[in-house]
Amino acid sequence: MTDDAMNMTDYEQTRASFALDVPERFNYTRDVIDAWAASDPDKLALIAVADDGHTAQRLSFADLSRRADRAAAFLSSLGVAPGDRLFVMLPRVVEWYDVLLGAFKIGAVPMPATTQLQPNDIAYRIERSQAIVAITDPDGAAKVNTTRERCPDLAHLITTGEPDGDWRSLRDGMDRAGDSVEAHDTAADDLLLIYFTSGTTGHPKMVPHTHASYGIGHQITARFWHDLRPDDVHWTVSDTGWAKAAWGKLFGQWSIGSAVLMWNPQGKPDFGVMAGMIGEHGVTTFCAPPTIYRALVQLDLSQYDFSGLRHCTAAGEPLNPETFTAWKDATGTEVHDGYGQTETVNIIANFRCLPIKPGSMGKPVPGVELAVVDSDLAELEPGNEGQIAVRVKPERPVGLFSGYWQDDEANAESFRGDWYLTGDRAHVDEDGYFWFVSRDDDIIISAGYRIGPFEVESAIIEHPAVAETAVIGVRDSERGQVVKAFVVLAADHSASDDLATEIQDHVKTVTAPYKYPRYVEFADELPKTVSGKVRRVELREREGVEDAGAQR
Repeated sequence: MTDDAMNMTDYEQTRASFALDVPERFNYTRDVIDAWAASDPDKLALIAVADDGHTAQRLSFADLSRRADRAAAFLSSLGVAPGDRLFVMLPRVVEWYDVLLGAFKIGAVPMPATTQLQPNDIAYRIERSQAIVAITDPDGAAKVNTTRERCPDLAHLITTGEPDGDWRSLRDGMDRAGDSVEAHDTAADDLLLIYFTSGTTGHPKMVPHTHASYGIGHQITARFWHDLRPDDVHWTVSDTGWAKAAWGKLFGQWSIGSAVLMWNPQGKPDFGVMAGMIGEHGVTTFCAPPTIYRALVQLDLSQYDFSGLRHCTAAGEPLNPETFTAWKDATGTEVHDGYGQTETVNIIANFRCLPIKPGSMGKPVPGVELAVVDSDLAELEPGNEGQIAVRVKPERPVGLFSGYWQDDEANAESFRGDWYLTGDRAHVDEDGYFWFVSRDDDIIISAGYRIGPFEVESAIIEHPAVAETAVIGVRDSERGQVVKAFVVLAADHSASDDLATEIQDHVKTVTAPYKYPRYVEFADELPKTVSGKVRRVELREREGVEDAGAQR
């Protein structure tokens, strides 16, 4: 495939003609990593950057293939078989790739987890999945040790550190096992990996993906949204425990032949170091949550080298227009917002061949049919708010998950009629662009008005004193709910009652006055997921059922 064939130049034509070929048998490690290792062994695949932002390990596809074989052989020597689940909790290190690619090769099913999990979270995941292997670093091993009595199926403990007690060394095991291993001839619908995804209520649900649908489906993500070519160096900022790592560090990029960059900062990232890495390591395409872009534009970006950067993307939550403009002015690149879920590949995006409407999620990707539907599953006309739905009949799109693991109730709620219901609310404009409103359970209803948090947050963030903000509804005896804003201030600004009033008045001038926040609380930081999404659910939990703050 030529570079020109990869990159979309005519959206409507591509939508009409595009289809992914899904073979009956497919193994991602064998059919992508090993294939590149055979055809172009020295081609750069991975740049693994240390905490300092400068020291880097550069690995070719041949390197990845050999390391995957050694990990696969080690796991096989322990008796790990196709379909067995592996709990994998590792930071952004090369060993994460060793384990995942090795597991894929023998048909085992890794379950990536963030290192932020606590013992109860870990025990739930291992119990629920009946995982037989846990692979983690020394910090994670200490957490796993406290949960052993709850995990009777856990037969093997593997650490990237020095082994202790029942723990085995991943490095020693890979060295002793050698690299003689045959790829399991996985069927297209065999399990590839499982993610756990949290809702606002109940335990996290298990989201399984299959070898072909996910391993091949992310070509949509990489080709059309990331706009990748074989000579690109792509950097997606993501924790390895989030599905965004699969979106930007693992599948679609290597299917195309691009290199990926991974940075493993200790603690909170230094945004100055992050900005400098783009030029130092030759990053050509960059993807990060809006919270990262908002932090970066607080820097003096004129001091950094963005000359090689040609394409930028954002996901996790909508990017506000002010940050979009500030980034474009500083780097010369527009940020192409996109949308998807743990359950999907990229399904809505702004593409290079189309005009961007800042704040919009964009248009549906080729190969996926979407609509905004009401509670009766009727497709809504432009301008009407409803739920984003993915058409699954008569044919399920490549890249959509196979249904929640052993959860009939969740599947019945999410798969209705011809649709998979995402739980996210939006509207479509007359040009076919989708505009995010909120999660279904984030909507604020105040005196009969329906208010989406993002529209209020977008107004607040325009104020020059505001660096970040999150909005929730709190109980009010007269209106049912009213809007409360949590505000993180930009540098050189101090919290005060006068500033709170100024922010409220500002909101009234840029959006409908009924949306303004009647309560403003200044905060040092906002609670976020590992993907960078603001956890409004945590803010709601903090507020409980009581009215909060002083009404203004």
